[in-house]
Amino acid sequence: MKKANKISILGAGNVGATIAYTLTLEGLASEIVLVDINKNKAQGEALDIIQCTALCPSVNIYSGDYSDIKGSDIVIVTLGCARKPGQSRLDLAQGNVNIIKSVIPQAVKYAPDAIYVTVSNPVDIITYTILKTTGMPENHVFGSGTLLDSARLREIIGTHVDVNPQNVHAYVLGEHGDSSMIPWSLTSIGGIPMNVYTDSLRNKKADYTPLDHAQVLDDVHKAGGKVIRLKGATFYAIAVSTTTICRNILHDSNTVMSLSGMLHGEYGISDVCVSVPFIVNRNGLANSVTPPLTDAEMKKLSSSANMLKETITKLDI
Repeated sequence: MKKANKISILGAGNVGATIAYTLTLEGLASEIVLVDINKNKAQGEALDIIQCTALCPSVNIYSGDYSDIKGSDIVIVTLGCARKPGQSRLDLAQGNVNIIKSVIPQAVKYAPDAIYVTVSNPVDIITYTILKTTGMPENHVFGSGTLLDSARLREIIGTHVDVNPQNVHAYVLGEHGDSSMIPWSLTSIGGIPMNVYTDSLRNKKADYTPLDHAQVLDDVHKAGGKVIRLKGATFYAIAVSTTTICRNILHDSNTVMSLSGMLHGEYGISDVCVSVPFIVNRNGLANSVTPPLTDAEMKKLSSSANMLKETITKLDI
């Protein structure tokens, strides 16, 4: 009988290594495997982390080959080239698709029952590629999607209204990229519809400035690029996002998260992976949640999905 959780991470670059570190601090797994073509890098990252385990939750973390991921509960995919300054996530598409097509079948051979969490960009297209090339169950393959975008949005709103971002409930939906949209009609603060909450602030504070929705969306779109421009890469926030996904899987939490999964008619969208609210538990994606959107929001979400579909038609998947 299996007693422990095992997580394997494909790719030991900045993102993969930071995810391993974050998972270790949370104590979510008793075994973590790092797999990378650069074996010295993977071994070095594993050694650096394991040397702190006398001071944090114990974990057996080591570098290995694809055969070592056998028995994994979760496989996190961070393979591929990272985005460079000035480069869009979609600019990475064909190159990273080719990498995924060549290596994921090796992983699936050894861990066919694992839940695969895709982080590699462009995450929606990579998730779609894994599903189409492996035939794995759709609830077992999904992307981190707009979970990080939604966290960025919640932080922006929380800062503006001086509320802990954890009390802000808001989503970014669609592509994890420049075509994503914000369904403001679903946004709430402390369980209160956002427009009602901000109307109350306006009545109490004469100097209250309403949020500029267009500017907020632009800030969300540019958030990752800004970090890349300033420090060369993003990895802390996506590591926490990915760890949150793993926690909700392993704890069977039935938590609603904006993740990228294959759609079958939700909001009139099919045969493409985009982010909508999904319930996440030990089985992966339990089912999608489709709260009603305004007509304008529906149009923006459909446009985002169609953009991804058009991109997919130009790729060799």
